[in-house]
Amino acid sequence: MRKEERLANEILPLLGGPSNIQSLTSCMTRLRVTTIDSSKVELEQLKEIDGVLGVVEAETIQVILGPGIVTKVAEEVSKMSGVEAEDDDEDIFEGLAAQTKSDLKQKNATPFKLFLRKIASIFIPLIPAIVASGLIAGITNIVIRSGVDPETSLVSILNFIGWGLFGYLGIFVGINAAKEFGGTPALGGIAGILIINPALADITLFDEQLVPGRGGLVGVMLAAFFMAWTERRVRRFVPSSLDIIVTPTISVLITGFATLIVLQPIGGFVSDLITKGLLGLIDAGGIFSGLILAGTFLPLVVTGLHQGLTPVHMELINTIGDDPLLPILAMGGAGQVGAAFAIYFKTKNKKLRKVIKAGLPVGILGIGEPLIFGVTLPLGRPFVTACLGAAIGGAFAAFFKVATIAIGVSGLPLIFLVNSNQILYYIISLVVAYFFGFVFTYLFGFKEEMTEAIDKGASKTTAA
Repeated sequence: MRKEERLANEILPLLGGPSNIQSLTSCMTRLRVTTIDSSKVELEQLKEIDGVLGVVEAETIQVILGPGIVTKVAEEVSKMSGVEAEDDDEDIFEGLAAQTKSDLKQKNATPFKLFLRKIASIFIPLIPAIVASGLIAGITNIVIRSGVDPETSLVSILNFIGWGLFGYLGIFVGINAAKEFGGTPALGGIAGILIINPALADITLFDEQLVPGRGGLVGVMLAAFFMAWTERRVRRFVPSSLDIIVTPTISVLITGFATLIVLQPIGGFVSDLITKGLLGLIDAGGIFSGLILAGTFLPLVVTGLHQGLTPVHMELINTIGDDPLLPILAMGGAGQVGAAFAIYFKTKNKKLRKVIKAGLPVGILGIGEPLIFGVTLPLGRPFVTACLGAAIGGAFAAFFKVATIAIGVSGLPLIFLVNSNQILYYIISLVVAYFFGFVFTYLFGFKEEMTEAIDKGASKTTAA
């Protein structure tokens, strides 16, 4: 029997059986299940299944399986239960976006959390395209710095493929923002075009020539929100027979003028405030800023709110040409990898060692959920020592002023996105985070008796 079949056969009965499955979604590492009767779910037994790296009990039951295998298990559970997996024909990040939307309904969510989750839902579906384009652009940059003539056809083609998305990213953001704000996606795309259209340079308003791209993705989201808001209100007064013609036309006209006169300048002001404020913080705080930013990033990952930082990273790249924030935050995952190694070498618990072995490879490659929810967070103290290790690595990254030319997953793959003259500094920062995450955890963060909770299934991981 294949591994995914075995896992599906063992997981489904503990979820209450096929008749208890209401909906099924898989994201990058988790199988998310909404059950009809939650009392039928055997949480502690789920955690004991060989191959399950952790279980998170939130608004859905989230079974952490790891990248790749989770999609296959979702397909098997879908076949057995008759409930279609939401991401069968979509990218795995779509499932995470859908879950982010459902998380908005959590009763204990603060307005700030709701805002960040809304932003995250706009950008999560774009992550695969951003990561792929960024890696191609980063590799091309390294090739050029290694001495290859940038005018060769191959390099030109690679640049064409790698940088193309970033020239039109505003359109994709506009489409997704319109979906989130209850508007027509195509009109959201127009909102993006209103911000990035090169023809803006030919327009002068109030004796000032307009600048294409002014306001960046913040301006795009403002325009898309206004477009959706306008569309909904115009539709109230338009007869159904004329809706398809009149509503979009009026919405686009109103939004077009509002964008040029009000929304783009506001977006530009907010973008400048974010980028200058953040750069000022990093420059003024230096090592201390890197220490705090990296040391507090893992708790943000636990809540899922880290995706809300995507537009901040993009604005830094659009404004100053690179992103000094991402390498600092990437140390969060590195500190956790070091902590996991320490636990692996220190513990005699076979199950825990097996979970660590499964989570370490993807953790090194920048996907931290298996180690977070399967190892450090359930144990408690190792999560703190992982944050401390990350903080030291973040201080080094800030000291060396490491920056990336695009955004992507952290860990080793980020090497290809770091400015080529700073790659060694990034590697040093990673090693430092690995080392101190290991040392802090080995000396202070882990005792063998901590594994008793895992053995008894008493450890209960919760998501904010």
